[in-house]
Amino acid sequence: MSWSIPAIIVAAAVVSDFWRVLGALVSARIDEQSAAFRFVRCVATALIAAIIARLVLYPTGAMAQVPLWLRIGSMAAGLAAYLVARRSLVVGTLVCEGLLIAGVAWTG
Repeated sequence: MSWSIPAIIVAAAVVSDFWRVLGALVSARIDEQSAAFRFVRCVATALIAAIIARLVLYPTGAMAQVPLWLRIGSMAAGLAAYLVARRSLVVGTLVCEGLLIAGVAWTG
């Protein structure tokens, strides 16, 4: 039994790394202006947006205790900061997190 956990970790790493290397090799040949690439990028963006919306609108755990107005407001402020800071993910994320943390501290 003592070898099973390390074996699982190694097997997972090998499988994951195989696909990462394959993706890196294939991505070098993909034209970023092609219709297929734009489609894949749109689908990936839509999936991320759906996951974020689900986390904000239907949270679980401790986030479920945070008022909806605070979750939506901090996200809207983060989006505004992202746009004002010329699409800086760091600025948008920090503003969103900072307001959420401050709002939780303020509301108790």
